[in-house]
Amino acid sequence: MTTNMTPGRLAGRVAFVTGAGGDIGGGIAERAAADGATVVLSDLEATTDRLTVTADACRAAGAADVDLCPLDVTDELAVSEAVHDVVSRVGPPDAIVTSAGYQGAFTPMPGYPIDDLRTVLEVNVVGTFTVVQACADALIAAQRPGSVVVVASMAGVSGAPNMAAYSASKAAVLGLCRSAAKDLAGANIRVNAISPAFIGPGMMWDRQVELQAATPSPYYADTVEEVADQMIGMVPLRRYGSVQEVAAVVGFLLSDDASYVTGTNTEISGGSV
Repeated sequence: MTTNMTPGRLAGRVAFVTGAGGDIGGGIAERAAADGATVVLSDLEATTDRLTVTADACRAAGAADVDLCPLDVTDELAVSEAVHDVVSRVGPPDAIVTSAGYQGAFTPMPGYPIDDLRTVLEVNVVGTFTVVQACADALIAAQRPGSVVVVASMAGVSGAPNMAAYSASKAAVLGLCRSAAKDLAGANIRVNAISPAFIGPGMMWDRQVELQAATPSPYYADTVEEVADQMIGMVPLRRYGSVQEVAAVVGFLLSDDASYVTGTNTEISGGSV
């Protein structure tokens, strides 16, 4: 359940959320819905069932309207066409969140599969770029301001063992954010990033703990229970964050409450670095 709402803060806005079938993307979409936005939910065609769950949650939260947009963010033409369709159906997306992502393999860098590296970069970097570009083009054509939040990661800030490709991709997303913020400032389109650390409970937390435990490493033990304790022990607040806490930060950045904030990265990490 989303908490600490600001009803109406995104009223009249069209929130376009990629990766909306995932834990974080779904929570962000629900928050935008609770803040009064029309919500466009995007993810891979294979995640339609999860998108439907997110759509139901958004309607229950009070969305002005909910629209489904199955999409592969790595397909430049499909992204362009999808944004064009969104504009024709509900208007230009002016509250954009790029949450679609792929963690990739968990393995030390010396043995990391190059094909998987390319997939990670394609989804996380190229996918983010194409969505931001297409939405920015639509806003500029409509002469409308907007706000973009790209979902990065603390892995891109400090690096994560056994996740070299993912860490590199999220560092690239941070660079993209800062550059796009400068390029789009003249069109009154703000671009900010968030970098969550350990967020749970849910599929992402479970997968990360299980795979780190299964991967030989000098940094983590080899049982799920020990790895979970080690991860929490790295956080000064001694807990993982919630999806709702991530969504609250995004809600602020999307809204006019953050009207003079652009080109920033907000670390949602409980104090971990």
